[in-house]
Amino acid sequence: MSTKVFLIYLLSSFSAVALLFALFLAGISDFKHDASLSPPSLNHGSENDKVWPELKVGWRIALATVIGFLGSAFGTVGGVGGGGIFVPMLTLIVGFDTKSAAALSKCMIMGASTASVWYNLRVPHPTKEVPIIDYDLGLIFQPMLMLGITVGVALSVVFPYWLITVLIIILFIGTSSRSFFKGTQMWREETLLKKEMARQKATFVNSHGELLIDTEYEQLIPKEEKSSMQIFCFNLKWKRILVLMVVWVSFLLLQVTKNTVEVCSEWYWVLFSLQFPIALLVFGYEAVKLYRDYKERMSTGNMEYICEASIEWTVLHILFCALCGILGGTVGGLLGSGGGFILGPLLIEIGVIPQVASATATFVMMFSSSLSVVEFYLLKRFPIPYALYLTAVSVLAGFWGQYSVRKLMEVLERASIIVFILSGVIFASALTMGVVGIDKSIKMIQDHEFMGFLDFCSSQ
Repeated sequence: MSTKVFLIYLLSSFSAVALLFALFLAGISDFKHDASLSPPSLNHGSENDKVWPELKVGWRIALATVIGFLGSAFGTVGGVGGGGIFVPMLTLIVGFDTKSAAALSKCMIMGASTASVWYNLRVPHPTKEVPIIDYDLGLIFQPMLMLGITVGVALSVVFPYWLITVLIIILFIGTSSRSFFKGTQMWREETLLKKEMARQKATFVNSHGELLIDTEYEQLIPKEEKSSMQIFCFNLKWKRILVLMVVWVSFLLLQVTKNTVEVCSEWYWVLFSLQFPIALLVFGYEAVKLYRDYKERMSTGNMEYICEASIEWTVLHILFCALCGILGGTVGGLLGSGGGFILGPLLIEIGVIPQVASATATFVMMFSSSLSVVEFYLLKRFPIPYALYLTAVSVLAGFWGQYSVRKLMEVLERASIIVFILSGVIFASALTMGVVGIDKSIKMIQDHEFMGFLDFCSSQ
């Protein structure tokens, strides 16, 4: 009964807080005339479209700091970033235009994810002698995620606002519900495991069949304790990181070069198309590696998982991972988030333990968000003072979130807390983005604004 009460309380708390925040945002939007809620885009905008409030002490910056801190802390713990909360907060509370809000949201995601990665690199794997970041999953998802972000940015220019709102509600509610279901399953399994361990600790049968109560014994071979620096060096895999950096630099050069040519020109589409072979090359290399390793293990009868994901690396499952990576990136491009709203729940779904899922998702988001930040900086899409301030807040929040949740996990001995946080952040984002989006769509209908698909080339 206590478990059910806790779960109901947790869901109710997240729902109430998120709903109140969404209603607050929708209410104050009536007083904002400068903040536009058009879909976020990485493309050039008119200088007159920029709305950059002055960075000064006041209730707006104070509220934005609190929301940004909590969103970054819980978002990085769950491995989802928090872009679904940051963009409405920056537009409706602070007063930025949506393109600038999307750029600042990327800065916050980059700061929080970088802090989380730095913290996780100093943390050992909870069950195995392997790095806590699963580099195999990182290499299989990161290229497709970055490719999806590019596609999502292009679609954000074409899709009508109401359609993006509908997609947000359907996708976020679905992923948050599924994550919450997985969390409840893990909670029950952890409860059974704790009861079994308590029973074994309380009773112990010796070699003569005598029942001993509260018997204490020591391990014959004590576990070797590693220093923080040893754990840090062990968690770093430089060859894998170098491959990810090559993909990052390649996408950056293509994006920067693409923004210097005329939109929809021949060279524009050539540069846009070059992103596909780069992503597919890295993805294909890692997919073939996982497939061969899986076949070799099956032929020898070795049932040990190749990486953290407890799935069979067949062609069908590999294609499914590619599709999910592109989908996650597309959602990130549409919303100005890091794509973690798909990647985080997906890693949990395929059997990755919460600690590794969180560390791997934030590791991948660090690359995708930093790519966008560099491009936004070159396009001068955000004010430097605000970016530095909000990034600093997110960095502190990333450390605080990881430290606090891991301490809480040690006390409660439950890793499912990470899954509940992930589910809660996605659900809160669904409510905030959904309520604000519906409110904006209704106003567009009342004002007889165009509600159809836009032309990509003429909308740049």
